Amino acid sequence: MARLLRPAAAVAVAVMAAAVLAPAAMAASPAADDAPPYRNITVGGADGWFFDAKTNATSGNYSGWANGETFYLGDYLIFKTNDNSSVVHTTNATTYSLCDPTDDLAPTTYIYGGGGGGGGGTEENNTIAVPLVLEGANYFFSDADGGAQCQQGMHFEIKVEHGQGLPPALKNPPPAPKERVLAPPPAGTAFSGTGGVEPGDGAGDNGGAGRSGAGRAAPAGGRYLGAAAAVALAVLVAA
Repeated sequence: MARLLRPAAAVAVAVMAAAVLAPAAMAASPAADDAPPYRNITVGGADGWFFDAKTNATSGNYSGWANGETFYLGDYLIFKTNDNSSVVHTTNATTYSLCDPTDDLAPTTYIYGGGGGGGGGTEENNTIAVPLVLEGANYFFSDADGGAQCQQGMHFEIKVEHGQGLPPALKNPPPAPKERVLAPPPAGTAFSGTGGVEPGDGAGDNGGAGRSGAGRAAPAGGRYLGAAAAVALAVLVAA
């Protein structure tokens, strides 16, 4: 069974993974001066990220929507959703094809939101902000209802380009809490609590900020980010 990371720790892991993968990708990337500004991009546009269990259908065509967008490091995906659905973010193509993060041990797979399933129409609405910190293929889906939502079209794949690279707020996230599951970082590093953080970079044009749903227990292997993480990300978006 994979370890579950607390919210701040999960964000830290994502950024550390980005730091490891970034140098090779930067070599083939356009100059930062020519890159577009950071954006907040609302997933599905006006359709949002919803699933109706009565009609067994999603509120939008997410693959079609994603094909019409361009994504860069430092952008935020804004999921306007409710407690019925989750947001799983992964770089693992197998996890994506299975619509199931349960056995995914990768440190770059996260689960946001509620995902209680049911689709009765009375669930509380939420806004989940997901930063794009890894270049290349990124996959998103809802694993609610045992993966049924994903199987019915609640999924999409994007290619994240380098653009300007990560803004300072995502290069140097707040340190993980003392009770984190991760081993303590070396003294003097940005993750040890001695490095400075300047939030506010990466804010964009068309998204919103809010809170995620209070949650269910995350499946083994997933990295569950509930209300605290969504609020922390929302601060970065709104600042």
